[in-house]
Amino acid sequence: MHNQNSPLHVAIVILNWNGLHFLKQFLPEVLLYSKGAEVIVADNSSTDDSLLWIEENHPEVRIIRMTTNNGFAGGYNKALALVQADIYVLLNSDVLVTEGWINPIIELMRKDATVAACQPKMCSFSDRHLLEHAGGAGGFIDYLGYPFCRGRIYTTLEEDKGQYDDNREIFWATGACLFIRAEIFHQCNGFDEDFFAHMEEIDLCWRIHHLGLKIMIAPDSKVYHVGGGTLPKSNPRKTYLNFRNNILMIHKNLLPDEWIKVLIIRLLMDGLAGIKFLVTGHPADCWSVVKAHLYFYKNYYRRKLIRKKVQSEITYKTIPGIYQRSIVFDYYLSGKKYFTELKGSFSTNS
Repeated sequence: MHNQNSPLHVAIVILNWNGLHFLKQFLPEVLLYSKGAEVIVADNSSTDDSLLWIEENHPEVRIIRMTTNNGFAGGYNKALALVQADIYVLLNSDVLVTEGWINPIIELMRKDATVAACQPKMCSFSDRHLLEHAGGAGGFIDYLGYPFCRGRIYTTLEEDKGQYDDNREIFWATGACLFIRAEIFHQCNGFDEDFFAHMEEIDLCWRIHHLGLKIMIAPDSKVYHVGGGTLPKSNPRKTYLNFRNNILMIHKNLLPDEWIKVLIIRLLMDGLAGIKFLVTGHPADCWSVVKAHLYFYKNYYRRKLIRKKVQSEITYKTIPGIYQRSIVFDYYLSGKKYFTELKGSFSTNS
């Protein structure tokens, strides 16, 4: 266990796959504003000149080379097995960091050993006054497994007016800039590699909650995220991963009696989502929803064995940051577009 009075060794690990343009744009700021931290680029078998550029321009950056593209989940698992540190910072290559971005989070984690993971406030790189889609001011989830953020519910992005500038518990912290204790990452066996990419950080945070530990946001730390750096927003592959991984996640982390109730509702809601894709001219996305469910049923028994390894007796009604209503219903039918309109319906006082 780490001595609370000694400095924490921080390793910033940037997972790269053909991201030369992002590395050129954002790596210099990471190095400038991260004094005292080790900066590492873990490369998922890029075919561009990413590594050559790093070697020639930033020899102080450690490179971890992988021979295959293991996705976000597998890539980080393999890379972090080779990194010794107290705190890992999993940082997307398309994130602009700012002066002082590390200290508020490290201080929070140093003072409170029950904080296992934390994120900064995420704002949009292209519209800097807006909170950002992939993390906003902290991640939450509804009881059916649909994720959202403070400052971003579906397509509604809020302007950052300091309305969420409080250190507080959240349900999940964004994988685009995730501070996590190395000991806890490995205790949880890292990311679920079946996920490949999308929602693996939510699954990991859920498993951390099963340990009785906290996920936090420290908005005194602020970064800007480009987003959509690997897959564009409208993409059948992304649709497939999002629907598939979401079903895998809720099956894995909900208690058995909770899971059955949720599955019945999700079959209906995912079916409606597929029909909507079809009638709006996106047949490939509709097929992605079908394929996501087929994958789950085909792999049900294998996934059931994985589920047994992570189960606790902690119910979704007691984990901080779970919305006890349907965010889909409240957003689309009740017109609740902002996080502040959801007060009083969380598993704890959110």
